[in-house]
Amino acid sequence: MDKLTFGWEEWVALPDLGLPAIKAKVDTGARTSALHAHDIEVFGPASKPKVRFNVHPISGRDDISITCSAPLIDRREVTSSNGESEHRFVIATTIEVNGQSWPIDVTLTNRASMTSRMLLGRQALTEHINISATERRLQPDLNYDVYHTASLRHTAPQRALRIAVLSREDNYSTRRLVEVGEARGHVVEVIDTTRCYMAINQLAPEVHYDGKRLPRYDAVIPRIGASITPYGTAVIRQFETIGTYCVNGSAGITASRDKLHAHQVLAAKKIGMPTTAFAASPKDTSNLMALVGTAPLIVKLLESTQGKGVVLAETKKAAESVIDAFRGLRANFLVQDFVKEAAGEDIRCLVVAGKVVASMKRTGAEGDFRSNLHRGGSAKVVRISKEERDTAVRAARAFGLGIAGVDLLRSESGPKVLEVNSSPGFEGIENATRKDIVGKVYDEIEARVKPQPARRRKGADRGGPSPSGRRATLRPAPQSLYKTSRMMRGKR
Repeated sequence: MDKLTFGWEEWVALPDLGLPAIKAKVDTGARTSALHAHDIEVFGPASKPKVRFNVHPISGRDDISITCSAPLIDRREVTSSNGESEHRFVIATTIEVNGQSWPIDVTLTNRASMTSRMLLGRQALTEHINISATERRLQPDLNYDVYHTASLRHTAPQRALRIAVLSREDNYSTRRLVEVGEARGHVVEVIDTTRCYMAINQLAPEVHYDGKRLPRYDAVIPRIGASITPYGTAVIRQFETIGTYCVNGSAGITASRDKLHAHQVLAAKKIGMPTTAFAASPKDTSNLMALVGTAPLIVKLLESTQGKGVVLAETKKAAESVIDAFRGLRANFLVQDFVKEAAGEDIRCLVVAGKVVASMKRTGAEGDFRSNLHRGGSAKVVRISKEERDTAVRAARAFGLGIAGVDLLRSESGPKVLEVNSSPGFEGIENATRKDIVGKVYDEIEARVKPQPARRRKGADRGGPSPSGRRATLRPAPQSLYKTSRMMRGKR
């Protein structure tokens, strides 16, 4: 490596932290380098702790904030030039100057009152560096324009994320979400949704769990069971209020779980589905059946899951008997046309971020018209048509779901959407297709939490602070954080 000559101030880049341009003051009297950081939070297992923090890379521009994370290597006492001692977290990262890079240790501290966002100590100034203490910026200049351009999003590194899975189930899907996330270097915590409780107020909405306020998460993956839909979606709404990215939003989950509401959404978007009818009065039974057509008919509870509460009535008399029985139980239900040509088969399309990432054909057990795998059905990979793919994508988009299992029937008049599942299982479709579906979910999460470029303030100076004006943040302003926190994984 060729020797570089540093003045007392230089432009540097910290690419591993997603900081492509930052001014640093050179201080040969300090052993370790220091970086301006705030909202510092330790997370992850004790054996491999990580630290997350926010950096204002431009002095005087607190509205521009980059969220960084790195492995935590130490915590040490540092004495400043004025004699004050402070315990600081220490991370290892890479510094880049004039096309050359090398590893350095950095302590994290609040340098808000100082013009330089970073201080370079002796450990960073290797034997390959010459120092000219009377000059400044001897290496090529950078500028802060990168924080105002789209290139920031594309060049941001993949950092360790803190992700919550809202689930009461210790099943394949939950375990895979933890396994794949941790294999990518993220920290994934399973939270029992029913044990969350909320502080609802204007200034500082919070979610609490097991006697403690939950820390700030980069993303939340809801796995809300049908039996707790109202409370589960209330918890998700609270995370949405805080500003946390939720893979599936509360409104989409609520609409998809109510089959009557779901079919109204599909109809409004002109998405094909079996002819459906609903009525509240027992006097309307005959008229209700007439709207759908002749027997056989499907009678379905509005909040049925996994094929439970779905009955095939093969004759008009049988349909009347089932409807009377459901009404006697004060159950809400709807009546649908039975698509005979589907022959007990349906297609599950797994949609992630607006794309069908896998599809399988499900066939019901012998003698059963329902194709649910939970009821003994079988699955195999299937090639779907462009029309079926477009229908599945449109159905997921209609509910605003980042992850959705869209169930289709193949009918003579084209694909019919049977159901849109906001918490689809991964086991059956991963086994059938041999695809890493959960990996696709994390691809989307990682893309969504990358920093967004900020809009430049009117009259802003490229090289430094700009006058006060409208806020333009790269990420939502963070909520109050713990300095350290531990989470217990919730199990049912």
